[in-house]
Amino acid sequence: MTPRVVPLVKFLAKGALAGGAVYVVYDQGLLRGGEQGAQALRKAKEALPPALEEWVAYFGWQLPAVPKTEFSLCNSWNSGVRTIIGALSVAPTRAAEYTQYGWKYVKDLTK
Repeated sequence: MTPRVVPLVKFLAKGALAGGAVYVVYDQGLLRGGEQGAQALRKAKEALPPALEEWVAYFGWQLPAVPKTEFSLCNSWNSGVRTIIGALSVAPTRAAEYTQYGWKYVKDLTK
């Protein structure tokens, strides 16, 4: 009986952890809208450094200082989206050009 119960208990524990994670994410407002997500991110940025300092002090570790960077994920994302959309907009023209080059190359080889 025990060998059959162990997988069930493991499955239920994993399901409880996954359900708890989804609940916490929903409760913090990460699944609602952009403003609520940004607000939750600000709360996490405020709460994380003190928690890390507490754990580092508890275990006696020494972590390197976090470098300050001026990196905007939003601007980088928008830049990537623009690049991809630009590439997709010229794709038919480029495909036609490459096809012409390919036919010309094949014709030159067969001469």
